[in-house]
Amino acid sequence: MGNDYRVMRVALHGAISEPERGVIEALAASYPAEDIRLEVAGKEILVHLRALDVRQFRADVSALLTQHGLPETGSVLIRVVDSVEAIGSYGVKGRKRLFVGFAGERKVKNREDKERKRVGYFYARQHPFARRNNAIPQEFTDQIICGDSEELLKRLPDNCVDLMFTSPPYNFGLEYQGTQDAKYWENYFGTLLAIFDECIRVLKYGGRVVVNVQPLFSDYIPSHHIISNFFMDRKMIWKGEIIWEKSNYNCKYTAWGSWKSPSSPYLKYTWEFLEIFAKGDLKKEGRAEDADITAEEFKKWVVAKWAIAPERNMETYGHPAMFPEELAYRVIRLLSYRNDMVLDPFNGVGTTTAVAARLGRRFLGIDISQEYCEKARQRLATVQRELSIPEG
Repeated sequence: MGNDYRVMRVALHGAISEPERGVIEALAASYPAEDIRLEVAGKEILVHLRALDVRQFRADVSALLTQHGLPETGSVLIRVVDSVEAIGSYGVKGRKRLFVGFAGERKVKNREDKERKRVGYFYARQHPFARRNNAIPQEFTDQIICGDSEELLKRLPDNCVDLMFTSPPYNFGLEYQGTQDAKYWENYFGTLLAIFDECIRVLKYGGRVVVNVQPLFSDYIPSHHIISNFFMDRKMIWKGEIIWEKSNYNCKYTAWGSWKSPSSPYLKYTWEFLEIFAKGDLKKEGRAEDADITAEEFKKWVVAKWAIAPERNMETYGHPAMFPEELAYRVIRLLSYRNDMVLDPFNGVGTTTAVAARLGRRFLGIDISQEYCEKARQRLATVQRELSIPEG
């Protein structure tokens, strides 16, 4: 029967007691052996799983422990329940989770053949990207550099950055006024996308791009679509989109568009987008031991709506549009490995580079503002001093 079960091992912290054996026997009498079977084997419990109503199983284990005079705290049987609940891959049938054979439950004829024939991300086929990755020059490693991103990035070799994470500014040192004509926005996007072209070039094969952007809803410019279409036109694979919910429900209602009328209502936004793209391949190579995201974080963060409060210290840094460290923290840990190279071509006051340093990544931050670069360096120096403090 071994091949028909998913088998888990839960270590015993000592000899199993007779009351605990009684609970196991009671569970065996309550649940069909073809669904779940518990076996005490030496210093561990083997859990043979096929199908289980996990919620009911927890309730039954709790009731049986009480019935046998056993506490839940520290119980190996509660650890068995926790381990079963933590299994992330399963199918669902009614109230039961299916732990084996659930892929075969899909009612699609010739599924594997159809999957082979799918054209998946058709827009990114016939891409021009080389697979060979290169090391970034030492003079660009763990640096914050003041200058023009497009020109500085031209000095980097192809395929040398693992993750590019940024939030582009809504101007490049130009005063923005709502009365400016279309020529302004043509220049703006022309400059922005030229920088992103260089970011694509320096990104490694399998590397990721994450752009935090909000539509320019006051000007009816869907920036997130313009930027996404650009990356797709450049044969980058759209990996997904995260909604950053800022829970900023106190936004001012100074412009309604049309009050109580469908004439032209003005829409309000309490969120921004994180558009995610991959170069050449959705899979990024890396050593398993260099992944530092926990199981709980992974399960939580792959749900693509993140409720994170906006940055509260913008006055402290003198920057009008910072994203919070928590946003960078999640992006970097979900999409990169330790020692990966992280680039922010619009580094501002250094949120990306500070978080990258704290998480054991290498980094390069570029910004045109000398003032912002100096603040980013001061912020980085604080992080580096924290990291050098001996434990205890």
